[in-house]
Amino acid sequence: MPRHSIRKLITALLALVLIVGFLLVDSSAQKRRRRRRGSAPRIENPAIYQPSPAENTNSTGDGDTNATDNRTARPAGEEDPEAMKKTIRVLSTQVDKLSDKITQMEESQRSLVDLERLSRAEARSVSLRAELRDVQAKEADLQAKAEQVDYDLKPENIERSTSGYGTTHPEELREQRRRQLESEKQRLQKQLDQLAISHARLDEAIATSDAEIERLRKKLDAAEEVDIQNTKTKAGSGGTTAPAPKAATPTPTPYPPQ
Repeated sequence: MPRHSIRKLITALLALVLIVGFLLVDSSAQKRRRRRRGSAPRIENPAIYQPSPAENTNSTGDGDTNATDNRTARPAGEEDPEAMKKTIRVLSTQVDKLSDKITQMEESQRSLVDLERLSRAEARSVSLRAELRDVQAKEADLQAKAEQVDYDLKPENIERSTSGYGTTHPEELREQRRRQLESEKQRLQKQLDQLAISHARLDEAIATSDAEIERLRKKLDAAEEVDIQNTKTKAGSGGTTAPAPKAATPTPTPYPPQ
């Protein structure tokens, strides 16, 4: 009997321990659930304020004033027309200045090109005149030879030039001499004709080159005069832009007329 009662007592204690443990686990789980629910934010509706009639009247007047101010106020994205006009004027002035500078640069570039063309035309004119002098010298030499051949072609001169040869047929010798002189005369005449063509070509080229030089000089003088007038105008109107230095116009060495 004692053993049986002891077993029952132990069984009852174990059952009690299990029940207490189960209750403790359940209570801890409920606490965790409550903590999780309490961590979520609660949204509460604010209390609606009901103003008095007097406050409604004052607020209505303030609302009208604010509405009027809002109507009169300009949107943030819209600019002042006067400021826009001023900005446009400034930009237009800058564009005009840039256009003037570009025009001046173009005029300076054209002047440099004209100066280069003038220098080349003058050098070409000098070269053509040198060629013309050579042609004239050759023409003078050939003309002297042609005159000597004409002199030698005279019958008495042909006879005198062949009289020193001993021959039984002097007429054949004179005829041979005459044919040689005629051939020499034709050769000299062809050379003179070619030189005359070259002479005429050089005269025409020199005239064209001189006309080009004169035209370029007048153009450069006119551009320089316009630049001086523009400088005077700017100085009279209070402008401070200094005139750009212009290169000196090259002048060819004059040659005596040929």
